Amino acid sequence: METSCLFATQTPLLLAACNGHEGVVEILLGGNGIDPDKSDDDGATPLLGATLNGHEGVVRILLEQDDINPNKQDVDGQTPLAEAAYWGYGGVVRMLLRRQDLDPNKPGKDGETPLRWGAWNGNEEVVKMLLRRDDINPNNSDLSGRTPLWTAACSGCEGIVKMLLGRDDVGPDKANNCGQTPPVFPSVQSVRLLPRTGRTPSLRSLDGTDAQLQSVLTYARDGRPGPISVLVYVSFSNFMSIRSVLLRSETFLF
Repeated sequence: METSCLFATQTPLLLAACNGHEGVVEILLGGNGIDPDKSDDDGATPLLGATLNGHEGVVRILLEQDDINPNKQDVDGQTPLAEAAYWGYGGVVRMLLRRQDLDPNKPGKDGETPLRWGAWNGNEEVVKMLLRRDDINPNNSDLSGRTPLWTAACSGCEGIVKMLLGRDDVGPDKANNCGQTPPVFPSVQSVRLLPRTGRTPSLRSLDGTDAQLQSVLTYARDGRPGPISVLVYVSFSNFMSIRSVLLRSETFLF
């Protein structure tokens, strides 16, 4: 029997939740001695299984249980909210965020938060919902020091960059563990966005030294090796096209 879940040991409730069988889930939950939070060997609970497969109806049924824990993590430290944010399941995120006992900042084993996962995949609807929570921390970083803003800039997610920079509590110059600030590895569009906020982000090269605009254009024009500027190191695979964009724009940054 094939299922849409790849879990090692699955209870009937987990199987039903993974495959979106709402009626079976309701029958099983009505039985005696059923633990709605029982996980398999990978730490996956029925709620996580339903979330991974985007089964909103099953998620709703499970969240109606008084003894459900919406913050329970799997072996990788991922919560249902983190998975829903990663995959862009807006309906599931909305239901989870209605729970007052939900921790929207709970990190995975590598420090990734739901907000960072939403920013990573450009899920603007999800990010917007998360930012509405009063208890959200938009500056939480993973173990490598990457914040949601850093991640959104790297991924070229303009809408998310705008949302984050529109908040007074977001640190635009918060660097990762290598000293690289959010404009490092950005898409062309994201770099253009940052100056419009009225804030001046740090221009730093990959070796952590200060980079001047003239150096940026020199590396872009000549394609020379050496410390690669923030604006040039957008994508090695797209270097030629990005170089031409830089050279055409006299006011690219400031």
